[in-house]
Amino acid sequence: MAVTDRSREERERQRAAAAARYEETGDERRTVERQQDAGVAFPDSEEALAARAARLLDRHAVSAAMVVEAVRADPLTAPAAYERILGASKDLQAASFLPRGARAARTVARISVRRNGRELPIGTGFLVSPSLLLTNHHVLTDVEAAQRCVAEFDAQVSVDNVPQAPTRLELDPDDFFVADERLDFALVKVAPGPDGRPPGETFGWSRLSAQTGKLVIGEPVNVIGHPMGRLKEIAVRDNMALVRLDDFVHYRTDTEPGNSGSPVFNDQWEVVALHHSGVPRTDDQGRVLRLDGRVWQPGDGDDAIDWVANEGVRISSLLRHLAALPLTSRERSLLAGMGPEAGLGLAEAALGPVAAPAAAVTPVAAPAPAAAPVAAPTADGAGAPRPAAERAAARAGLRARDGAFGGHRHLVFLHGRSQGGKDPERLRREWTAGLNQGLVRAGLPPVDPADVWFPYYGDTLVQSLAAHEAVPRVVEAPTATAAEVVAPATPTARAVYEEIVGEAATKWNMPHERQLATERIGLSGVVGPLQRQLSWLAARSDLDAWAIALILRDVAAYLDDRRVRDEVLDRVLETMPEAGEVVLVGHSLGSVVGMDVITRLSPGVQLVHLTTAGSPLGLDSVYTRLLVGGPKRPDKVADWLNAWCPTDAVSIGCPLGDDWADGLTELAVLNARDRAHHIVEYLAHGEVARSIGSRLAG
Repeated sequence: MAVTDRSREERERQRAAAAARYEETGDERRTVERQQDAGVAFPDSEEALAARAARLLDRHAVSAAMVVEAVRADPLTAPAAYERILGASKDLQAASFLPRGARAARTVARISVRRNGRELPIGTGFLVSPSLLLTNHHVLTDVEAAQRCVAEFDAQVSVDNVPQAPTRLELDPDDFFVADERLDFALVKVAPGPDGRPPGETFGWSRLSAQTGKLVIGEPVNVIGHPMGRLKEIAVRDNMALVRLDDFVHYRTDTEPGNSGSPVFNDQWEVVALHHSGVPRTDDQGRVLRLDGRVWQPGDGDDAIDWVANEGVRISSLLRHLAALPLTSRERSLLAGMGPEAGLGLAEAALGPVAAPAAAVTPVAAPAPAAAPVAAPTADGAGAPRPAAERAAARAGLRARDGAFGGHRHLVFLHGRSQGGKDPERLRREWTAGLNQGLVRAGLPPVDPADVWFPYYGDTLVQSLAAHEAVPRVVEAPTATAAEVVAPATPTARAVYEEIVGEAATKWNMPHERQLATERIGLSGVVGPLQRQLSWLAARSDLDAWAIALILRDVAAYLDDRRVRDEVLDRVLETMPEAGEVVLVGHSLGSVVGMDVITRLSPGVQLVHLTTAGSPLGLDSVYTRLLVGGPKRPDKVADWLNAWCPTDAVSIGCPLGDDWADGLTELAVLNARDRAHHIVEYLAHGEVARSIGSRLAG
């Protein structure tokens, strides 16, 4: 049977299955429609809204000014605040929306089959790693079908509306081909171009993420593909997510045959689904109907069908399926190229399949800027110890496997804030993936995640901070800002917080209040001094005011309350080596915690190397409150590298040499603009990774 015939038959089966699922979810869809008619913009669960808002804030997808404007006018419950944040992200887009969309579009290719001396377009695919292309199973049904197909990149018109010359690349299914009929996906390797480079190095690739919070019901979706085999087109705006199933999602957007295999994006150009079928209107007998209401016949053509919706395969379901497959080490290495958020890297080869991601982010961990306090307080108040059962509920850290690095040397990662509710194993894989990128650049062997110690205090910190807060804080004042919403409630912690923020702003040459007024700089007279300082920091860095405020708040709370500090340190020490040579890597708040934990290490531990990254240790308001008593390197630290990025506001006190005069090495790096404070960015630099890898090798 010809490739196109098999593809057509399977497409019809997928269409029938999509129609059946659409019919089965009719009650749910009608409930959504009633809520929208009543004015509910995003009729989804509170957990889903919290996860989405947290992802938008964590990734700076919504500007701090926009969030403040959205939540400042009225007292808000948590769900209402989430909806305001989502509404802000939907209504207006940053200027980067269009160039980011153009960048995503370059990863998309038209798939054509060779037949009788001609090439016939049969679908769309897109790169998800430097070498792997994702499309539908009904487009590429098997290895034989893929061998007869070609991928055309840049099959589109230029900015002058002139057709570009596409780049044709062969598929290489003999090296990698994985497919599943039920989820209707095929993942195939694309052969290198004439220059010998993987296609992703030329066209880029879309990063897939198994994490939650990428889309909620009512949000727009955007589809890029080759409808009817035409040059590349983008469907934006008149579209919306309708219903979310376990493995599929229904949405309204304008797609046509040929869009099969297209990426479905959210407004941040993250892939949320793999488009695989339109949903046709059917009669009581399940027969497909035409636009004129008559029963559709195969000879009528797909353009005669009355389409009511579209269906895509959820990316999280696709990644879970890939994680469970019994693949070779060669195939696993190709999947690892998708990046750490896909959860398909070295960890799975060593430790087995990835666990399914959680259904939603725990609301207490989400940086909600309204209603409930950022960390919910306990009834016992700031000074009351938490019950043992509550402390035990916090997730434990991860020990390295026996014999790692010869059994006498240990690599320890110490994370920063905002890790509550997250999977320590996934975090360890993400850190290791970043380090391995840097090790490859440095010409050193990669590290297996199972060989890394990963003390985890994320849940403990959230619980401790909740007890630290004396009373709930509700946003009521119309002038409430990021500084006020996240500021610690206890007077002493707030004083430390204000001191840290003020010192940071001074170090970045913020004018005095009188100068602000004299020179008519717009910050003066509009918001309070604390918010003006945060806004000044945000304007001169690649972090927004919310992110800076949240990080410095947690640093202040940790330094202010001895009980919070002790609980965090006790949790960290539960998963620290008790003997041998240790290479310690601390990020953000983790560098502060690391300095303290060094003073409590077992006498049998030798700290042969310390790397700090994105650290606030250069601030006088921070280092004077350390257990070591000031800016002096602990005796246990034999070697120290401090990596910092000039646009990372958390490392504003760097370089540390002016204060920490004990012979540390400074390294300024340039991180990606939207990831200036991200640990993966720091670890991926060759010089940072070399300082760690060379010590592991002795």
